[in-house]
Amino acid sequence: MQFYRTQFSRLQHQTIVCILGICYAILCNGLLSRSVYAHEHHQANTATNFSAQHMAFDANGTLWRVRVHQGVVLVDSSQDLAKSFSSSLKLNLIPQSIQAKNEDRPQIAIGPEGHIYVVWTEVRKSPSAGFIWFARSINHGKSFENPYLLHEDGTDVSRDHAHLNVSLQGVITVAWFDKRQLDQGGVDKPNSKLDENDGKSDHGAAIFYSTSANQGKSFSAGKSLATVACNCCRLASSNRADGTVSLMWRAIFANQERDHMIAEVPKSNEKPQLHRASFGHWKIDGCPHHGAAMTHGGEGMQWWGYHMAYYDGQEKKPGLYYARMDGDAWASSVPRRVGNSQFQAGHPALLSTGEKVWLVWREINKNTYSIYGQFSIDDGKNWSAAKLLVEANEKIDYPQLLSDRAAQYLLVHQFKKGLELIVLTTD
Repeated sequence: MQFYRTQFSRLQHQTIVCILGICYAILCNGLLSRSVYAHEHHQANTATNFSAQHMAFDANGTLWRVRVHQGVVLVDSSQDLAKSFSSSLKLNLIPQSIQAKNEDRPQIAIGPEGHIYVVWTEVRKSPSAGFIWFARSINHGKSFENPYLLHEDGTDVSRDHAHLNVSLQGVITVAWFDKRQLDQGGVDKPNSKLDENDGKSDHGAAIFYSTSANQGKSFSAGKSLATVACNCCRLASSNRADGTVSLMWRAIFANQERDHMIAEVPKSNEKPQLHRASFGHWKIDGCPHHGAAMTHGGEGMQWWGYHMAYYDGQEKKPGLYYARMDGDAWASSVPRRVGNSQFQAGHPALLSTGEKVWLVWREINKNTYSIYGQFSIDDGKNWSAAKLLVEANEKIDYPQLLSDRAAQYLLVHQFKKGLELIVLTTD
């Protein structure tokens, strides 16, 4: 497997945003409206702190990025594979406390018509409370409309880990963890016969979702997909050939077993069907902060299900695992170990195109951070040997995999070195 690199040096520190308090206070009254407003532009390649970044390619090969600086969500783009970036657009008028690290970070996605969508989690003043925000651009990134809340309930209850999925058909799905039942004195109750949590524990949260079939102009009322999920581990998603969205998360089963679950987002008022995806029976009364990755298996008429990668802390064989999930029979293959568990192998990313699949993950050996990867050319039945892709004596963020019509890429974000795109091949 060969990897070709393009990179840019560490970004220079961003100039302090001008104080526009009076103007912001006036504009704040219209924050929930959908009208387009002008944005203040920043110089290209301005720096950010080491907050998490998320990226996506559009159909023309432009790389779009979302990040956070001083409480402001910024979107910019690159025409040269992250060597340089355009001026940034500010999405929120007033700075917020925004989740932008590890498992919970802003996300960006591009619709088939070229619209740009962004979601993020605002941390509220009340303990553990959060708001889920959505913003869109319908003019190819020239400007963004005012962001608005995705949940009809504007009270300060626990919400976080906003996850964004846009299908090839253009339907937008946003899912998040939501504790409104617990925070309002209720108890999450299991909605599955798969022996989920007994409903008496105050751990975990429900998974809520909302969808838009009109390109983000409006969203459906939030609905519960599952009632007992481990709300410290990121959500993952993929799609069937017809656009149906499947979500994967770490669930809480009886006796505090924390394995993974997959469910398709219903297209009507049908009751969600939950399918257990992993069977490590890891018992832990706490938060692993270690979400899974998934991608589709096969494309179009050849679609068969999902590739999955996840961390399992089971006592006998803890570590990172890969498995396949049949999307019709809902049966998982025997999982296989990936990476070196002694060096904290985890935080995987998956990408598939046709029968080609790439799997990458991060390892930490003392002060050395490494990204490893391997590939399959037969839909995950057989895999190449693991190969060291990146190694540094500084912090490296969780790896991301991206694809445009030209190639597939590994995105690496180092604290000092900055961003790096590595082209993946199966040669």
